Amino acid sequence: MMTFKKTLALAIALPLALGSASALAYGGGKHHNGHGGKGGCGMDDSRMFRQLDLTDAQKTELKELRQANKENMRGKMGERHVEMQAQHQKMQQLVLSEDFNEAEVRALAEAMSEQQVERRVAMLKQRHEMMQVLTAEQKTKLQELQAERAEKCQAKMEQRMERKQSN
Repeated sequence: MMTFKKTLALAIALPLALGSASALAYGGGKHHNGHGGKGGCGMDDSRMFRQLDLTDAQKTELKELRQANKENMRGKMGERHVEMQAQHQKMQQLVLSEDFNEAEVRALAEAMSEQQVERRVAMLKQRHEMMQVLTAEQKTKLQELQAERAEKCQAKMEQRMERKQSN
């Protein structure tokens, strides 16, 4: 009886957890209502870059880097979508199968995690390339701006938590 409960709980939790992770990894966590979108607490540094007094050459180089990344991402989008659908179907098959196959579930979860790691590494590589365009002073100023934004974001989160608790 306990095995059935564990299997049922896992059958419910695994698709939710993996689906949520996949949605966030593919940008599903960005809302445009002020939380995570432009002006929110997300990682979009484009507004901060405007405050760094970039030279025209720096602006051009950053624009080219962003454009190259955008084209690269678009090229992989269809491939990733097909892959995600296949993983989702495999997940459903594993959840709905007669017997729980932990080895297959682990293999699928690890493959999905590895893909997420690869996407994160590619994203950070691109950010690193963009940071190499900046001077030391601009990098310092960017860090200061990011720290200010982090403080504001923390304050907003605390206000939201207080409002939630008072309701």
